[in-house]
Amino acid sequence: MPGVFWIALGGLIAVGLWLFSRFYRRHIHGENAPERHVQVTVLDKQSIDIPHPLPGQDDREYWVYVQKGQWGPKREFQVGIHYFHALNPGDRGTLTYRGTDFIHFALQR
Repeated sequence: MPGVFWIALGGLIAVGLWLFSRFYRRHIHGENAPERHVQVTVLDKQSIDIPHPLPGQDDREYWVYVQKGQWGPKREFQVGIHYFHALNPGDRGTLTYRGTDFIHFALQR
């Protein structure tokens, strides 16, 4: 009887670890995440120098910080230079993203 208990406990721990790793990869790393569309407000933007870029690599990274709704969670996305220059703090619109990857931003006019 005690052996069945330890086997069941080990099985539950294995299933729990598998579910946690699946959740972590999908929601934190964006692996196989669904494409989402949300209404956001641009809070801020920032460009960061890359100290030693490789040949052919950009020497800067461009980031946009957004917030869903007025009290919603704040997120950051790395964007291309065109989106970086087109978006300004206070802009509102529809953000399309997949996990942690920025896909598109449509300004609300």
